[in-house]
Amino acid sequence: MLQWIQTNLGTMLICAVLIVIVAWIVRSLVRQKRQGKSACGCNCAHCAMHGACHRQK
Repeated sequence: MLQWIQTNLGTMLICAVLIVIVAWIVRSLVRQKRQGKSACGCNCAHCAMHGACHRQK
C-alpha cells in the first residue's frame, strides 16, 4: 500500500490541488449568486436572454 502511494503521490497531489481550485470557484459563484450579482456582461439590450436573466425589482 505504501509503495502504491509513493508511486502515485504526484497524481494525488495534482488531483487534490484541482479539487481545491474547483471548490473555490464553485464557492465564489454561489456567494455571488446569493449577493444578487450576475455573471453576465450586463449589456442586456443585445442579449438573447435579456428578459429572463435578471429579476425585476
